[in-house]
Amino acid sequence: MLLTALLLCSSSSANPPGSHGDHAKAHHRFDDAEKWSKVFDDPKRDAWQQPAIVVEAMAIEPGMVVADIGAGTGYFNGYLAAAVGPEGKVIAVDIEPNLIDHMKKRAEKESTPQVEARLTQPDASGLQAGEVDRVILVDTYHHIQARTEYFKSLRENMKKGGKLAIVDLTKEAPFGPPVDQRLTAEQVTTELAKAGWTQARVVDGLQHQYMVVYE
Repeated sequence: MLLTALLLCSSSSANPPGSHGDHAKAHHRFDDAEKWSKVFDDPKRDAWQQPAIVVEAMAIEPGMVVADIGAGTGYFNGYLAAAVGPEGKVIAVDIEPNLIDHMKKRAEKESTPQVEARLTQPDASGLQAGEVDRVILVDTYHHIQARTEYFKSLRENMKKGGKLAIVDLTKEAPFGPPVDQRLTAEQVTTELAKAGWTQARVVDGLQHQYMVVYE
């Protein structure tokens, strides 16, 4: 859900439990994964994150391979694992080694062997060519640099019929990066079109975020 090192630019004056603003404001790095898990995985987050709506909108089928780029502490891992089933796979990507270790332990604790925590670099998806059916980025898109090149490259990682889901903070969200650093759904769609992605649907129902699915 977040490419952790890139969240250092985030700021907020009103941050609900589990928001990225809490994280960026309070700590420079994410060495204490257990500490930040209490923030990102706060049960109160479910009320505004609406994970069931997000996962359903991705049209995931059992046996698929789904990647969460910027997975953080693995908030979505269990939800995605349930969607792909025991024959599928969830690739939880992040750039922070300690969060990768945390997610590996989490997968063992939650009995989700189909979850693979994978370390990458800020300018790379960490995925292989033709590897995934679905990709999701939650509150991560606006932190990625050179986005046209990044998402052109990401297309090569998709299987035929693959879909990309972008969930990000609205301008009106009471937490997150400064408003002038946030992108609207329309801006995201325009940028992704340059990278060869076509908007498939806009998803309603999220309180502080928009969700758009591309193919």
